[in-house]
Amino acid sequence: MYLEREELLKHISAKPFRIISEAADELQVETYVIGGYVRDIFLNRPSKDIDVVAVGSGIELAKLVAAKLGKGAFLSVFKNFGTAQVKCKDLEIEFVGARKESYARDSRKPLVEDGTLEDDQNRRDFTINALAICLNKERYGELVDPFGGLNDMDDLIIRTPLDPDITFSDDPLRMMRAVRFASQLGFFIEPDTFDAIVRNRQRIEIISKERIVDELNKIVLSPKPSLGFDLLDKSGLLGIIFPELSALKGVETKEGKGHKDNFAHTLMVLDRLSKNSQSLWLRWSALLHDIAKPVTKRWDSKLGWTFHNHNFIGEKMIPGIFRRMKLPMNDKMKYVQKMVRLHMRPIVLSDEDVTDSAIRRLLFDAGDDIDDLMTLCEADITSKNPEKVRRFLKNFQLVRSRLSEIEEKDRVRNFQPPISGEDIMEIFSLPPSRPVGQLKENIKNAILDGVIPNEYDAAYAYMLECAAKMGLSPAKKM
Repeated sequence: MYLEREELLKHISAKPFRIISEAADELQVETYVIGGYVRDIFLNRPSKDIDVVAVGSGIELAKLVAAKLGKGAFLSVFKNFGTAQVKCKDLEIEFVGARKESYARDSRKPLVEDGTLEDDQNRRDFTINALAICLNKERYGELVDPFGGLNDMDDLIIRTPLDPDITFSDDPLRMMRAVRFASQLGFFIEPDTFDAIVRNRQRIEIISKERIVDELNKIVLSPKPSLGFDLLDKSGLLGIIFPELSALKGVETKEGKGHKDNFAHTLMVLDRLSKNSQSLWLRWSALLHDIAKPVTKRWDSKLGWTFHNHNFIGEKMIPGIFRRMKLPMNDKMKYVQKMVRLHMRPIVLSDEDVTDSAIRRLLFDAGDDIDDLMTLCEADITSKNPEKVRRFLKNFQLVRSRLSEIEEKDRVRNFQPPISGEDIMEIFSLPPSRPVGQLKENIKNAILDGVIPNEYDAAYAYMLECAAKMGLSPAKKM
């Protein structure tokens, strides 16, 4: 992994870098751009977040840089952390003084002292993140790579600069970061480093759920998420941070019949869906679509292994999972619940003659998320029988076509019955009550079943018929 000096200089030729260089020399402070920005130069990945380390006061350097950049620059100082941030156009530049760190056993918050560049590189999590490029004029563009980070990038290796047991014990979040980088970059975790993750896995319990789920989300959004989840499983981290997913593992056989490994299936679905969607919450839906199979698994001597109602039980499990993992308890959670609840519906429709009524009900229940649901269901076809896969996918195309036809004809996606509960109460002079709900439900079902069109006059006439059977008649107008 090598770049000519001229090529490297192109990546630090923008005005902010030149300003940092000028300010550093004025303050006579040894200064470097370090970490992910440098790594991504060599990996040819876009990066807007820039970390600058000064062998001295990072805050003073940031203040001078912001002053020199002028109007378009915004400075934020975080004295408690000894850091500062300068935002300029679409760049965010973090400034910190070079430091060395030591940790207490029960905390990931370090005791910090001023240090040298070497001290600062020693505290970095991985060799590929310890690369630094000097910004002082005399050495501008000089690469400092004390741990062979470039070679590790060539070899696609994630490795700690120092003893991995110390690195992970000091800050256990680094174990999650190792898995995340491996998943995002398609790298391998070096064997000694991985063994240290296994030995230190219980240390992850001192890390906040928010920090863990932040790394987990990045794994979910990686190009091939199964790489990360497989590493989490093999390291023993998965069982600690996500026991419900770990419970999907394994195959049980009875009377010669076994079910598929639902963990392997889930990862396959997630990878397949990831090729077609960048949506974090649709990917979470794929991860959780079969989450209730371990608790619904039953043996039936006639049917074999069954997982009845795993979609409905899974829907009920999701709030508990989201709450424990500090995922958002809002419309994002409700979206995932909806996807899990409905993921069996299109599969059933693809196995039988598709009736207009069934299509209307699916459109009504899925609403604007119908396309996402179909994408999830198509990813859920993981059979090893290519003929079966071809048949299901062909039928799904039929379902998609019918969804489009019915939506255009009947406008039932997200529809509200043309007669509201308030209308019913006024027409029959009723208080909020069971008969009001029953009439409203009757109208809705009649529209979804194709008994009446989605129009006011037809709904009104149908409502009167139903009301008469219930012994109700419209109130006389005075």
